Amino acid sequence: MNEPQAGADSPHLDSAEQEQAAEHSAPHPLVIHEIVREEGEVAMERTFFALMSSALAAGLSMGFSFLVQSILESALPAAPWRGLIASFGYTIGFVFVILGRQQLFTESTLTAVLPVLTRRDLATLVKALRLWAIVLFFNLVGTAIFAAILQIRGVFSPEVTHALARVAMTPLSADFGVTMVRGVFSGWLIALMVWLLPSARSGRLLTILLVTYTVAVSKLTHVIAGSVEAAYAVMTGAASVSDYFLVFFVPTLIGNVIGGVSLVAIVNHAAIAPEITSTPRERGN
Repeated sequence: MNEPQAGADSPHLDSAEQEQAAEHSAPHPLVIHEIVREEGEVAMERTFFALMSSALAAGLSMGFSFLVQSILESALPAAPWRGLIASFGYTIGFVFVILGRQQLFTESTLTAVLPVLTRRDLATLVKALRLWAIVLFFNLVGTAIFAAILQIRGVFSPEVTHALARVAMTPLSADFGVTMVRGVFSGWLIALMVWLLPSARSGRLLTILLVTYTVAVSKLTHVIAGSVEAAYAVMTGAASVSDYFLVFFVPTLIGNVIGGVSLVAIVNHAAIAPEITSTPRERGN
C-alpha cells in the first residue's frame, strides 16, 4: 500500500495547506529509490573526460579529511578524548565531495547498482563497471597527488607534520580480515548516507557530518579517504607499496563494495521491488 501524504485528506486544511503539509512529509521509499537510480543512470552516461575530471577532483578533495584531522590532532593534548574531537576533521572531505557533486567511488556502490538491479541487462552492467573503473582509478590518482603535495617541506608546522605521520598509519593498523570488516561497515554507512540524502532536504549537511563522523570515530576504513593516508605513509617511507595494496587497499575495497552493494543497494531494492513493477493505481490500492 502506498504511504499517505501528510495532510492529503485532512478536513482541517485547505488545498494550499495540504500541499504545504505534503512537501514536509517524508518521501516514499520508491521515490527515494528512483531519485538515487536516476543519479546512477546520469553518471553512467557521462563521457570519459567528465567522469575523469569529477573523480580526480573528488580524490583531491578527500585529501582534506586527512589534513584537517591531522591539524586537529596536532592542536589537541594526548588525551583519551583527542580522537573524538579530531574525527570531526575527517568529515570535511566528504562535505566538499558530496555537496560539490563530485564523483566518489563508494557512492556509486549504490547509485550505479540500482540501475543494474532494475534493468537486469548486460549493457547496464557494462556501463556500471565502466563507471566504477574510471571513478575508482581517478579517485586514487587524486589522493596520490594530494599526498605528494603534503610532502613539500615547510608548508605545515612540525607539529602538523608529526600528526600527519601518525594519522597516516591508521588504515594500515590491522590485519586483512579486520580491515575488510571495517570496510564493510564503512561502505554500508556511506551507501546508506546516499540513500538518506534525498529525504534530508535542508539537513543534508548534518546528515553528511553525522554519517562520516561515525565512520571516523569508529576507525572504519574507506578506500578513498584512507588512500590519502596510506599513500602518504608510503611516500614518507613508513610503509611499503605492498603494505598499501595488501594491508589497506584490497581488503578495504572488498569490504566497501560488499557493504555498499549487499547491505544497502540489494536490500533496499528488494524492499520496494514489487512496487517498481506495479502501476501507480495498483500501489494505491
